[in-house]
Amino acid sequence: MRIEDPWYDAVATGGAELGCARATAPSHLPAARVTASPRQQQRPVRRPAAHEVYQAVQHSAAFQQVRRRYRRFALPVGAAFLLCYLGYLVLAVSAPGLMARPVIGVLNVGMAAFLVQFAATFLLTWLYARHARLRRDHSALELRWETQEMTRAAVSAAPGEGAR
Repeated sequence: MRIEDPWYDAVATGGAELGCARATAPSHLPAARVTASPRQQQRPVRRPAAHEVYQAVQHSAAFQQVRRRYRRFALPVGAAFLLCYLGYLVLAVSAPGLMARPVIGVLNVGMAAFLVQFAATFLLTWLYARHARLRRDHSALELRWETQEMTRAAVSAAPGEGAR
């Protein structure tokens, strides 16, 4: 049974519902070592611990792609906005005559620059949300499902941690 809310953490942390199918560990995670000894063959196959699952996902190409897409957008846009804001502050302190120059009626350059900063904040928020929705959310959601399924398999395989 797959939970419809991908952000629900109870399954990933060991609060799995009854009747959930157990997922198998992916092949890129550390596998169990099986020997010819009958005693060791009776032991259950070693499943990865939760921290191993998250480390494997962190090193995966899909995770790196999501992080790369985030950095390519957020760092340049954040730096540009920070420079504009600091430029506004420097102008306000060092050039008060310029900032006091009237533009329209009682609206001066300082107030207009502040309104531009205010509008830019909302514009950048909208651009960030749009970029996340179009470029990252789908991949991140798939990673989230994969991580939950792998963690659920790891937690359910651990002795004494299935029921809390």
